[in-house]
Amino acid sequence: MKHSGRARKAAFKMILITLVLVVLVPIAGVLLTFVGLSLLAIFWILLAVWFAFALFTLYFFRDPNARVPGGPGLVICPGHGKVDIIDTVTDPQFMGGECQRISMFLSVVNVHVQNAPVSGTVSFLKYTEGQFLNAMKTECATCNENVYIGFQSSDPANEKIGVKLIAGVLARRIIPYIEAGDVLARGDRMSLIQFGSRVDVYLPHSAKIKVKLGDRVVGGESILAAFE
Repeated sequence: MKHSGRARKAAFKMILITLVLVVLVPIAGVLLTFVGLSLLAIFWILLAVWFAFALFTLYFFRDPNARVPGGPGLVICPGHGKVDIIDTVTDPQFMGGECQRISMFLSVVNVHVQNAPVSGTVSFLKYTEGQFLNAMKTECATCNENVYIGFQSSDPANEKIGVKLIAGVLARRIIPYIEAGDVLARGDRMSLIQFGSRVDVYLPHSAKIKVKLGDRVVGGESILAAFE
């Protein structure tokens, strides 16, 4: 007869579909278990990477207490790093003309907290937007984002000392701890630059420079210059 057996075919079809679904349940369980184990393995890898990052971050943001040298007329190094520029420049912003410059490069392994080079008053504080060139390039001092801090010193008396904190390729944030008008003692913490960067120090010609090119300096401890 016409359409004979179609109902049975429908039944077998439904039975086959349900059988496939039943078989898929353990297969899905195996797959989910495999995915779960994979995600668990990835989790432990990510956790290990995060742990390494956390250790590096704690190391990078270390903040040792400086052993500030005593004595009159001293200018100490504000940053940790390597002196790679000693020259004469013109600075109209704060120094008001020609002055001496000592510049140091801070790598990612250096301490990035900066210390006041002299005792005195913060009489100038200016943030300037700019680029993020490699801090190893000398032109970054004029092109890169920076914060300029000017000190009217009390020891040495009535001298202008400028400090420019310069961002680099990785250093995208400069965090001053101070404001204009603050009075600091030599060696006080004054700022933080995150990751590789540069610090420039501007001195009047009456200051006698005590470092040379290639010297490794320690913020808050190394003597950059002296007024004699």
